[in-house]
Amino acid sequence: MLLEFYGLECPHCESMKPLVEKLRKEGVAVESFEVWHDKNNLAKLQEYDKGYCGGVPFFINPQTGKWICGEASYEELKNIAQ
Repeated sequence: MLLEFYGLECPHCESMKPLVEKLRKEGVAVESFEVWHDKNNLAKLQEYDKGYCGGVPFFINPQTGKWICGEASYEELKNIAQ
């Protein structure tokens, strides 16, 4: 399970989309939350971020607590999703 927090117009978030889709196709559950235009999702980001990142893209595995701030490789993303 992986939570993805992103901004609609964020170029870094946009570059991560193909990697997130690849994970989904491999059966990894990824929940995505747009935070720049949705206050409820922004509140959820702040709940999970806890000062780790302060921005997007932000990925976190809520079960393990592993997280990534910013762009990452596919291998890094897959590693925290496990």
